[in-house]
Amino acid sequence: MRLTSKLAFSTLAFGALVATSCNAGTNVGFGGGGGIATSANTGSTTDAGTSDATTVTSTTTGFMTGAASTGTAGACNVNDPNVDMDGDGYTPAQGDCNDCDPNVNPGAVDVPPAMGMMPVNSDCAATFDPPQPCDDNLVLDSTNAADAAKAIDLCKTSSGSKDWGLVGAKWVLADGTPPPTSATQLANFHLGHGILPQFGANIKVRKGKKMLALSSGTARNPTDPGYMNVSGFSKGYTSGSPGGFPKESPACPGVTTGQPHDSAGVELLIQTPTNATGIAFDFDFFTYEWPNFVCSQFNDFFVALLTPFPMGQSDGNISFDMMGNPISVNNAFLGVCGCTGGPPCQAGGKTFACALGDTQLIGTGFGKDTAGQDHGSTGWLTTQAPVKGGSQIHLRFTVYDSGDGILDTTTLVDNFRWIATPGTTVMTNPTPM
Repeated sequence: MRLTSKLAFSTLAFGALVATSCNAGTNVGFGGGGGIATSANTGSTTDAGTSDATTVTSTTTGFMTGAASTGTAGACNVNDPNVDMDGDGYTPAQGDCNDCDPNVNPGAVDVPPAMGMMPVNSDCAATFDPPQPCDDNLVLDSTNAADAAKAIDLCKTSSGSKDWGLVGAKWVLADGTPPPTSATQLANFHLGHGILPQFGANIKVRKGKKMLALSSGTARNPTDPGYMNVSGFSKGYTSGSPGGFPKESPACPGVTTGQPHDSAGVELLIQTPTNATGIAFDFDFFTYEWPNFVCSQFNDFFVALLTPFPMGQSDGNISFDMMGNPISVNNAFLGVCGCTGGPPCQAGGKTFACALGDTQLIGTGFGKDTAGQDHGSTGWLTTQAPVKGGSQIHLRFTVYDSGDGILDTTTLVDNFRWIATPGTTVMTNPTPM
């Protein structure tokens, strides 16, 4: 048991999406800014050796859309409206307004405009549909798991297998099992998720009006109803680990992480747009375990699990630091911190530069304790990962204590968005401010 030492101390936002005209355009982009659409009239050579070309034109409604060719033998479009020439799952009879571009169809997502460019209407609707947040009226203590999706700006609900958006949402423990059934434990579980307009004095939302907080303690500001001090609140239940966990940090040899306690999580089932190549989201990890229990069994975690697993990965975890460590007390991104006489600060035999200072901890409960010791966070980070367009994915966010249920950990999640840039890889990096 940790005694003296411990007592001392859950419709959609879009990223930069890429759209190309029929065999002619190229594009790059990632994140929350916008996308670039380019086109050319030179066409490309098909397998049959013939040439096809499509011009991206401006319409009177103020967006760009693919204007299909009239169709000749061997071209990408033919006169039969029931033939799906671009293989995107939609025929012209089913609403495909450009059957020579697989990124343009009713199952795609519209592309926000880049600076100096017109928006691209990829979903063949009558108007361009700019992303709109849907979190304005969400309440702090909602027990509807679908509200967790709205809080991170995943707003659109799927209406069927060919319509992208949220298919389902459920609250889960770290291993994906349902929450505890005991009335007391279930009430404590629901304290572990919250929808916040800000966190502390200085942490603002990344998009919209609210963000999702998940906590092994209470996902609340210290001034919110239901808050319990992050230095000592145990919710009284355990669970199994997420698939592929526990993972031990190479920086902490010989250390074995303890069993998950007090986990809180949400799992989202999502139908991806046909033109999506990836997802991205922002998160900020706070832990009271820093600095006193770095490289110990009390290695609290934030885990983001994506299924199907990204290619080349042995499990679905997609959030980790630049050294491949999962997001835990030991991770190398922990840069919001402070110590007496520092920074740099020493903890668990490791040096932390605390390059972001400690002002982001003010008013969060993770700032200076009664002994004047700061605890720590990563600051906002961005994870991206590849997905297959026109398919279903499971995305689970979870946090948990390890080894016992005190000294809590909280993670903020916001600004979910789609990527349509080819070659998306799994990575986590500091979020540009």
